Amino acid sequence: MALEKQQSANLSTGRAAGKTRYRVCSVQDVPEGGRLIVTVKNMELGIFHTGGQWYAWRNVCPHAAAPVCEGVVCGTRLPSMVYEYEYGRDREVLRCPWHGWEFDLLTGKHLADESGMKLRGFEVEIDGGEVYVLT
Repeated sequence: MALEKQQSANLSTGRAAGKTRYRVCSVQDVPEGGRLIVTVKNMELGIFHTGGQWYAWRNVCPHAAAPVCEGVVCGTRLPSMVYEYEYGRDREVLRCPWHGWEFDLLTGKHLADESGMKLRGFEVEIDGGEVYVLT
């Protein structure tokens, strides 16, 4: 899958719960399983469409500030018995391109760390075939 970048988001006139809504793309710009890197308020965000749901994550890895949203979307090894290697969670894991840190694409949580480190997420709304991010 090719990684696409879009210059910047358009401010929408609507507000939801005190947040500003930015139009980032049309739904057809990001097919199922796809992603798009956009800029909102001088922040790069990764817009992901997976499992029929939409997610927006800040494009900064909490480990070393890498462009995490440019990493591979894949699965991971699941907890298993010694010498048994079970693969799962296909298309639900975002792997940082610099050091391989793995994050749950659906929640932003770091998979191997109990410290609570996670990606910074933003609410996504779909309205009239357009994708909006709330900040």
